[in-house]
Amino acid sequence: MLKPQDIVIILKILAKGSKSWSQGGLAVELGMSASEVNAGIKRAIASKLLRKHGKRVIPVKSAIEEFLLHGLKYVFPVEIGEPTRGLPTAHAAPVFKGKFVESKNDLPPVWPDAEGKVKGYKIKPLYKSVPVAVKQDDMLYDYLAIVDVLRSGRAREVNEAIKIMHKIMEER
Repeated sequence: MLKPQDIVIILKILAKGSKSWSQGGLAVELGMSASEVNAGIKRAIASKLLRKHGKRVIPVKSAIEEFLLHGLKYVFPVEIGEPTRGLPTAHAAPVFKGKFVESKNDLPPVWPDAEGKVKGYKIKPLYKSVPVAVKQDDMLYDYLAIVDVLRSGRAREVNEAIKIMHKIMEER
């Protein structure tokens, strides 16, 4: 059975594109232990979201996209919390800049982060180290913000997130 951090691992592998990576390197970049990354990759392979090709592990983009679009919000529903400071996510993230008009009275969704400069309502990230990991990887940030829209967004936001995700996945 998949765990939330497995989605973060899968998206990090997607964000790497054709760049080589190691499980130890992913662990460091994601703020996870090497054993967590190893177990997450094994679960993703068993779920057919990743596959082995010789010694390499390759994302199965069509399966990942299908799962993100149709299953993620049911398996890992978004948890919304109290106002806090953090990094903008979902429709408030940089990947969606200029796509939606926000009311000045609405607080944006944020991942809690002590160094965050934006006050918004808390969205619990899929894994506790997400705010740190996305500061080092803009593509991972985009993927995880898109995922938060898919988990929590309204129809218009979800439709835009699907377009952006599809475009990014085709380019990688």
